[in-house]
Amino acid sequence: MRFLFVTGGGSAPVHAGVPLVWAARSAGHDVLVACPRENTELVAGLGLPAYAVTELGMADAILKDREGNWLPLPTGSEEEQMDFAGRGFARLSAGCLEGTLRLAESWQPDVIVGGEYNHAAHLVAHRLGIPLVSHTWAIYDRTDVDWQGATAELEPELSAMGLDALPEPTVFLDITPPSVRPEEAVPAEPMRWTPGNQQMPLEPWMCERGDRPRVVITSGSRSMFVPTLGVEFFRPLLDNPALRKGDFEIVVATSPSVAGQLKETWPDIRAGYVPLDVLAPTTDLVVHHGGGVTVMTVLNAGVPQLVLPEIPASAIPMRRVDAFGASLTMDSATESGDAVAAAMTTLLNEPSYRERAGELSRQIAAMPSPARVVERLEKLV
Repeated sequence: MRFLFVTGGGSAPVHAGVPLVWAARSAGHDVLVACPRENTELVAGLGLPAYAVTELGMADAILKDREGNWLPLPTGSEEEQMDFAGRGFARLSAGCLEGTLRLAESWQPDVIVGGEYNHAAHLVAHRLGIPLVSHTWAIYDRTDVDWQGATAELEPELSAMGLDALPEPTVFLDITPPSVRPEEAVPAEPMRWTPGNQQMPLEPWMCERGDRPRVVITSGSRSMFVPTLGVEFFRPLLDNPALRKGDFEIVVATSPSVAGQLKETWPDIRAGYVPLDVLAPTTDLVVHHGGGVTVMTVLNAGVPQLVLPEIPASAIPMRRVDAFGASLTMDSATESGDAVAAAMTTLLNEPSYRERAGELSRQIAAMPSPARVVERLEKLV
């Protein structure tokens, strides 16, 4: 069979989607990955064939309208932010549509697989009458607001196909652990989340626990180009006396450029790119910005997490994890040092958080693996 995978929208959707691509390829199927040009090097570096379908990048798709005019950033409610994000992913999908359609017409895949918000997959599969598989790339967080925003943004493309809504997938896969999946979520088939991030030569300390509790601080892959997730995110945490008094081993997992800036002020810290899937199992607590792949990596390892959201909308899916007792999510990344220290103390000293995080890890492990899912998808054709 031929599987055409459609991804893009930053590196997180790529990392979340590649285990299913690997599973299809390992089962002997032909695979191609359609993505924006800005993602081709990442996809190819993960050992997969990458095909550029648009020159449009995620930053321009989110921050500019279709004519290239800068859009005002939402400063109000979570609903405004979700609408803004939904429309941004829709503009990226519109940019990918022509190139993805041209590739599908020439390569003739048997099935198209796309991330939930990679809407070009929906439209191309509908246009060509090919089975569509859609999957989440983080904890389920679809709302009526962002989905309606995406639908409104894609009105020209939908109208051209005689549609007034996004086509439903043949199969919808969700990686959300059952205990934190919303009751109102769209019905889906479960799939086990597995890490698909970039790797590097490892050092012994990355795989071993030390003699002090290890606290990992990370702001995900976007730290390279989002200023508020760079040095500005880490500085107040590294200045926090609760972290600096020597009771903890601090590891800052970030890009080499951000790590270099941090070491100018804190030359003794461990900072740089470290594969979080390797590091997380050796960790007692992860403090991060709320990125979906970061959340899933930490849940998979069964580690408590403290979330300091980059934007308020990042807190929406974490509320269910908080309610389950595996994490604490604060209002924003600008919380006071005392409040952050108190939350860390709670997460490190109260065993129930690790127990509940471990329960979610076990739920993830019990879900059907990508290899099993590929067997299911083989039956579509």
